[in-house]
Amino acid sequence: MSYFEELAFQYIDGEWRSGTGSWDIVDFNPYNGEKLASITVAGTGEIDQAYRAAERAQTAWGATNPYTRRLVFERALRIIDDREAELAAAITAECGGTAVKAGFELHLVREFLREAIHLALRAEGRILPSPDDTKENRLYRLPVGVVGVISPFNFPFLLSVKSVAPALALGNAVVLKPHQNTPICGGGLVAKVFEEAGLPAGVLNVVVTDIAEIGDALIEHPVPKVISFTGSDKVGRHVATVAAGHFKRTILELGGNSALIVLDDADLDYAVDAAVFSRFIHQGQVCMAANRVLVDRSVEREFTEKFVAKVKSLKVGDPGDPATHIGPLIHAGQAEAIGALVEQAVADGATALVRGGADGTLVSPSVLTGMKADAAILGQEIFGPVALIIPFDEEEEAIRLANATPYGLSGAVHTGDVERGVRVAKRIDSGMIHVNDGTVHDEPIVPFGGEKASGVGRLNGDAMVDAFTTTKWISIQHGRSTFPF
Repeated sequence: MSYFEELAFQYIDGEWRSGTGSWDIVDFNPYNGEKLASITVAGTGEIDQAYRAAERAQTAWGATNPYTRRLVFERALRIIDDREAELAAAITAECGGTAVKAGFELHLVREFLREAIHLALRAEGRILPSPDDTKENRLYRLPVGVVGVISPFNFPFLLSVKSVAPALALGNAVVLKPHQNTPICGGGLVAKVFEEAGLPAGVLNVVVTDIAEIGDALIEHPVPKVISFTGSDKVGRHVATVAAGHFKRTILELGGNSALIVLDDADLDYAVDAAVFSRFIHQGQVCMAANRVLVDRSVEREFTEKFVAKVKSLKVGDPGDPATHIGPLIHAGQAEAIGALVEQAVADGATALVRGGADGTLVSPSVLTGMKADAAILGQEIFGPVALIIPFDEEEEAIRLANATPYGLSGAVHTGDVERGVRVAKRIDSGMIHVNDGTVHDEPIVPFGGEKASGVGRLNGDAMVDAFTTTKWISIQHGRSTFPF
């Protein structure tokens, strides 16, 4: 039995069960259209059951010695090591991920599980002084209780584990809703790994459903105190609005429109390699992808020639073939949307240096230049294999262009002078930026998140403690207070 048949269920209170919703989510392989699984969606009843199970289980889990909690993540690591080939195959089948993408995703899952092992011990309290000599102030870091996690389709296993593991490590229980296009990699596999690793029943629950079935029940439910959402800024705005109305904290990791800046003293061959990877990894379906490549006009011609040549060498096809660089987009609708975006950009005056076509969900790369300053394509996230090359005349213009977007997630600056790169990087309105590297990076101890429409809050490292714990002040009067009445 494959993972897809085995895990095509809801996972609530330690049991794999069918949903009671009114329709089925059909899980397809985006490359060949093969049906992988059919899952009856969870209804509002299952949402309540999942949250109530989490609420019951959290009390004992939160009281468990953190050294004991660590053992679950150690076992989860071993399970992933033992089943790496099967997990990689699942990522390829359900997400259309190439061998490079699957390897990258599994590597980071391991890193975040390793960090969770350490994070279990990092909810440190403090003792603060008081103006009253006989009084003691203690600050405790406690689990928030139950966390709701909503994960996306592009790196579903990683981006589910990235919130689930630290929330669990810090003593919380979790209800996870994976994206409907990746219910197994984003949900079932996560539950299976932690179940086999010995996580107590009810501490992690997975509900496969959609807003069309449950409305805002996942966010509005009274049990969760924090909602961690990764996805588009449009949906993120809705999540934030609903959560705020119920006094819930949100961690929002949203879209991007990153710029990779090539200054006049950059190593052009290296910059080309970084830019091509940053734009086309996982078919460009990455929030940190370098949508816009800003190039100093003095080196534009040489850079562009090398960039176009490298893009033309990329192999498009079966993600199961290790030689493939670009596999399918997640579904046909996304492929059609990318094609329409390129057509509109060209109609508006852009020049296509490379014009990619579509074959079902396979979309070949496009490279556009000559866009007008007000072109719609410049200001939006492009979730597909389309690169925009934009020349600039001086450093100030590069900074202005990089910031001319409602997003502010990632970015990169290439230069022969590292300190010049840092000076430019400081002036880019983004949560993350990398000097002489690509735009797609994630490290488990470095704060990850964006500015502007790219999100609210940070994940990773100590930011996880801020995200998934609450501070409680307990004062102790060792003497006697005096009261005015």
